[in-house]
Amino acid sequence: MNAPNPGPRLLIALGSALLILGLLWALLPQIRLGRLPGDLAFGGERFRLYLPLGTSLLLSILLTLVFAAVSWLFGTRR
Repeated sequence: MNAPNPGPRLLIALGSALLILGLLWALLPQIRLGRLPGDLAFGGERFRLYLPLGTSLLLSILLTLVFAAVSWLFGTRR
């Protein structure tokens, strides 16, 4: 039996990635990463501590969804 041709899936993945990058490029100035609810900032006269918990959680969820979609698209999900 012949092996499946990965060409169409690769083109779909590249096209989807370009679409997402284009949308992010247009929306990036409006996205307030680093100032989301859940980002904690503490400071005094001599120190400043910044904990981007909300931003980290959002990026983690987004990257998980992206990797799951790529895995599903290429059929490597177990």
